[in-house]
Amino acid sequence: MTRTTWTLLAVLAAAAAGPADAQEPIRIGVLNDQSSVYADFQGRGSVLAAQMAVEDYGGKAAGRGVEVISADHQNKPDIGSAIARKWIDQDGVDLIVDLPNSAIALAVSEIARQKNKVMIGSGAGTSELTGSKCSPNTVHWTYDTWAYGHSLAKAIVQRGGKNWFFITADYAFGHDLERQATDELLKDGGKVIGGVRAPLGTPDFSSFLLSAQASGAQVVALAVAGGDTTTALKQAAEFKLPAKQSLVSLIFTLNNVPALGLKASQGVLTVNPFYWDMNEATRAWSRRFRQRAHNGAMPNDMQAGVYSAVLHFLKAADKLGGADDGGAVVAAMKAMPTDDPLFGRGRIREDGRKLHPMYLLQVKSPEESRGEWDYYKVISTIPAEQAFRPMSEGNCPLVAGK
Repeated sequence: MTRTTWTLLAVLAAAAAGPADAQEPIRIGVLNDQSSVYADFQGRGSVLAAQMAVEDYGGKAAGRGVEVISADHQNKPDIGSAIARKWIDQDGVDLIVDLPNSAIALAVSEIARQKNKVMIGSGAGTSELTGSKCSPNTVHWTYDTWAYGHSLAKAIVQRGGKNWFFITADYAFGHDLERQATDELLKDGGKVIGGVRAPLGTPDFSSFLLSAQASGAQVVALAVAGGDTTTALKQAAEFKLPAKQSLVSLIFTLNNVPALGLKASQGVLTVNPFYWDMNEATRAWSRRFRQRAHNGAMPNDMQAGVYSAVLHFLKAADKLGGADDGGAVVAAMKAMPTDDPLFGRGRIREDGRKLHPMYLLQVKSPEESRGEWDYYKVISTIPAEQAFRPMSEGNCPLVAGK
């Protein structure tokens, strides 16, 4: 074969490869806990929510197909970071979403910044993602520790609970949640009279609960989440803490109720930005979700947040004509108002904080519940601008001086 023939074949091969390369799909990676204490609270449900968002958007954005992949970070920052790097460097992932476990979310946020891709935290809690650790490549979507800590502490103090004892998850998320609740507690005239730190995935809270009981605090505040919340509340009931002290779970989601039962959960106050039974749009989407969910559960706020976030990401990718430049995608997301059937209208601030109302909810009694998954009643609405930390107080370098 002559050199001319080889050259011609190479040109033809390059021409044939070009369109295929141009049609590489936009890839979305759902990174969360799929085997431990947060598996029922994000896990496969968040993966389903991302898939539904892609389907509802039409399966394409910027003229390209869209793929959803997922992985279990096992609540280990080194594993989560390794997955994120591989996804971006080898697998062409453009967006990493969900990220329960704040230590992992902070690590992946930095990787996304270095690699100029997009990270959206839905399961992530730490308010540092829009504070000192904010990034032009990160959006914090569903909730954060400031919103939950401040809103719930204010509500409890207003009901007379001024002396608190904390049982706190011993990692970034728990520390931040305790700090935010404490700030509001002290501001409103309350005080902290003690506290303990519990490792993630603690199977036995007995010693922590005995310390809380001995403190005589009016309020025992659980700054834990997921399965740890369920375990702590079950064991608190065995120690009969609720008979003499108020139990406050700073992170309490829909999925905690079936594990505890309505009788044990009734009266619990929580703050959430989403409840499946809010209106016709949330009910319709949630029923579709439940039909496909591996465990037959209704979606919680963090899973709804994945759906909402992915939709907005795809709108931004369409506007830009691609998702390769993560910083540009996030800038486009901030420039466009958010609007979807689950969270309604909102916006993303310059520091990356997604704004929407929060709701103070209370778990119904068995007599009030009309059936399966009818767990909450809305006590009050917290407007978006009040629900989240003022941008001027976050110390985000992106908005210095604003």
